[in-house]
Amino acid sequence: MAKAIMVQGTASNAGKSLITAALCRIFAQDGYKVAPFKSQNMALNSFITPDGFEIGRAQAVQAEAAKAIPDVRMNPVLLKPTSDKGSQVIVNGKPFKDMPAWDYYAQKRLLRPYVEEAYASLAADYDVIVIEGAGSPAEINLAQDDFVNMGMAKIAKAPVLLVGDIDKGGVFASLYGTCAIIEPDEREIIKGLIINKFRGDIEILRPGLKMIEDLCSKPVLGVIPFGSFDIEDEDSVSARVEFAANRRGAIDIAVVRLPRISNFTDFNPLERIPGVTVRYVFEAKDFGNPDLLIIPGSKNTMADLLVIRQNGLEAMIKRYASNGGLLLGICGGYQMLGGKISDPDGAEAGGEIRGMELLPVDTVFRGEKTTVQVRGVFSKISGAFAPLSGASFEGYEIHMGESVTASEPLTYVRRGDTEIPDGAFAGNIAGTYVHGLFDSAEAASALAQLLAGRKGITLDDYKAIDSGVYKETQFDLLAAAVREALDMDAVYAILERGL
Repeated sequence: MAKAIMVQGTASNAGKSLITAALCRIFAQDGYKVAPFKSQNMALNSFITPDGFEIGRAQAVQAEAAKAIPDVRMNPVLLKPTSDKGSQVIVNGKPFKDMPAWDYYAQKRLLRPYVEEAYASLAADYDVIVIEGAGSPAEINLAQDDFVNMGMAKIAKAPVLLVGDIDKGGVFASLYGTCAIIEPDEREIIKGLIINKFRGDIEILRPGLKMIEDLCSKPVLGVIPFGSFDIEDEDSVSARVEFAANRRGAIDIAVVRLPRISNFTDFNPLERIPGVTVRYVFEAKDFGNPDLLIIPGSKNTMADLLVIRQNGLEAMIKRYASNGGLLLGICGGYQMLGGKISDPDGAEAGGEIRGMELLPVDTVFRGEKTTVQVRGVFSKISGAFAPLSGASFEGYEIHMGESVTASEPLTYVRRGDTEIPDGAFAGNIAGTYVHGLFDSAEAASALAQLLAGRKGITLDDYKAIDSGVYKETQFDLLAAAVREALDMDAVYAILERGL
């Protein structure tokens, strides 16, 4: 069985996901066969494994850091919020049921066997498992039947590294408070403290490090500096979305920030194009006059469409399109661009609503979810998107709805050995079900040249960046920074001793 180590945090967004990814890369660099694991993740940013199972995007990223193939066993329970009080529960990569939060927490003990089985199976195939916790172990109202934080540490017999975010302030209080409030036996499972996102002179911090070690009776294993690593974020509350709100580049791409936006990492590769900025808009006042407007995926297409209809953004989108603006819908955004959206089985909100009526597409939601990796090419397109014709890509589909269109397809995708038409286009408007289109250097380059041509800008010196090579570089930079900041000899000693 693999040896295990667990990264927990004093709060959400303390940096657990990135530190887990960093440790995965470090152990892989040191010659170990490594896998990440997170028993329960809550995120709208998900990923489809090569065999068609859905897991949290963070675990797919961590698998890439570990040089491993993303595997459904790495994230056996995924919660995808459909409202403020409920989620679609994904178990072993497939939809289990939609549940209000109260029902889920009342029944979550029934999912523990799935978690134990997934972990045991994964641990049999790897040398080291780096486990990520969720939220904080100090959420004492959730401690009963826990299999995410200390409950998971006990299942895996994994010593815990506790991470605190100094950038928010109050890091010493949060570290001490976490250690103080949890049960004594769980306090013993914490073997070291990590301070994350530090800016400034570490000498000023040193007296506090000694005091927190004395207060918690735990060693501080390192202080990780604030870094700007371009590694995919776990969810849409990331600093990437907030920071990009008001930027404008030579080429301005705007993404509608839907309330339940999913898989916004689709657009990260576009940010790497010189002169291009990607910003997120939620209100009509922030709309501007973008060179490309993208309506992204959504976990609740019907509810999100009603929100942007009520706040005036839909009217802005339709006016923009009627004036010749370039408009692309992906997955839920593609569904919104069509005519009728029907949900006879209550897969989302139930009933039927009118779409934006910009593409000749009707969508019906069914209970079965499409989760598949695909590769394909853009079709022979006429109109504004014509420069994309023939560009190849790889991506994935993840959607409940099936759409019927009178349009020529935007792309042809291959699911396994089957090639099928996908999406639609009409002049300056297009839509597709495929996520990850622009991870392909060829597709990203074609889009960049299209936008530059419309803007009267030349991109003669532009060369598309291969996403795979770029991500490898970023993982290595992250690992180098964390390796330098942490006492890795102590980390290895904690890993070897276990519990």
